[in-house]
Amino acid sequence: MNITVELTKGIEGYDEFIDVETVEDYIKTVIEDEYSNERDVYMSLLLTNNENIQIVNRDYRGKDQPTDVISFAYLDNEDDFQLGPYLTLGDIVISLERVEDQASDYNHSFKREFYYVLTHGILHLLGYDHIEDEDKKVMRKKEEEILKKHGYSRDI
Repeated sequence: MNITVELTKGIEGYDEFIDVETVEDYIKTVIEDEYSNERDVYMSLLLTNNENIQIVNRDYRGKDQPTDVISFAYLDNEDDFQLGPYLTLGDIVISLERVEDQASDYNHSFKREFYYVLTHGILHLLGYDHIEDEDKKVMRKKEEEILKKHGYSRDI
């Protein structure tokens, strides 16, 4: 399976925290580990600020406030979203400003919080959700397993 990640960094700064190649490799590894399909896949990731994610949140979710991550999962049915040779998983939008604030609020590193929200977004693209309590438990457990495996536990 080939995995194509289109990463757009629409915000200045954060270069000391965000290495594009490392982020892309992380995404590819998580998808390879969690998605059992031989088809080539595509997803996009936009790194932005609070102002821009608030617009997306307002326009698509009806919530006029910034948030940390928004995922647009296209994978309801694998046959529905084939773009050329690729199966399109969806799009993730992350506010790096919000990630920075939450890292401070939760008293852990920017890197840990970034990889948490990124993992959360990827899992949404792969069909996980947290609407029901039981689904939330399953998703949280999977997030922590992935983060621990990659060295992004809560204590970094």
